[in-house]
Amino acid sequence: MKRICVFCGSSPGSRPEYAEAARHLGVTLAENDIGLVYGGADVGMMGAIASSVIATGGSVTGIIPRQLADQKVAFTGLADLRIVDSMHQRKALMEALSDGFIALPGGLGTIEEFFEIWTWAQLNMHRKPCGLLNVCHYFDRLLAFLDHTVEEQFVEIDHRRMIIVEKDPLTLIERFRTYQPPVTDKAKWALKMNNS
Repeated sequence: MKRICVFCGSSPGSRPEYAEAARHLGVTLAENDIGLVYGGADVGMMGAIASSVIATGGSVTGIIPRQLADQKVAFTGLADLRIVDSMHQRKALMEALSDGFIALPGGLGTIEEFFEIWTWAQLNMHRKPCGLLNVCHYFDRLLAFLDHTVEEQFVEIDHRRMIIVEKDPLTLIERFRTYQPPVTDKAKWALKMNNS
C-alpha cells in the first residue's frame, strides 16, 4: 500500500462528522506512510482530506479535469497536481497510480467513480481492494440495494463481497493490506445464469 485513491464529495455534506472523517482518514494515511490520490479540488470533503494529509507530512497527488480546474476549484498548492483533459483520463490515471480505492460520503461523482473502479475489479481489469468508509451509516441503504442485486441474481455474491466496509479508517487500511481478490470469471457466471 504505497498510495490509496479516495473518492469523496466536493461538498462538506450536512453533518460535521463527514469532514471530520475525511480529515481522520487523511491523518491515518499519512501516519501509515500511504500517499493520497484524489480528485484534486480544494473544496468540501476533498479539500479536507488533502489538507489533513499535507498537515501530517504525507504526500498528495491531485488529478483534476481541465474543465474543473478552469472553474478555480483545483488545490493549486499541491506539489503534485495533474490536470487532464477528461473525466475518463482522470479515472484511468487514478487507477494506474493507486494500490486501493476508498469512497467516503459524496454525491453522484463519488458513487460513479467508486462503481466504475469496482466494476473494473469485477472484470479482473485490476486486483486492488475497494472499500467504503461508512461514516454515520451513510452507505447503509446503498449496501442494502447491493444485497438486493445479489438476491435478484444480477450481481454474483463474490463480486458483492469485494467491497470492504468499515467505520474506522485504520481497520479499513489493515483489511486492504490483507485483501485477497476472489477468483471469479464473469463470463462463466453470466453463462451459468443464462442456463439456470
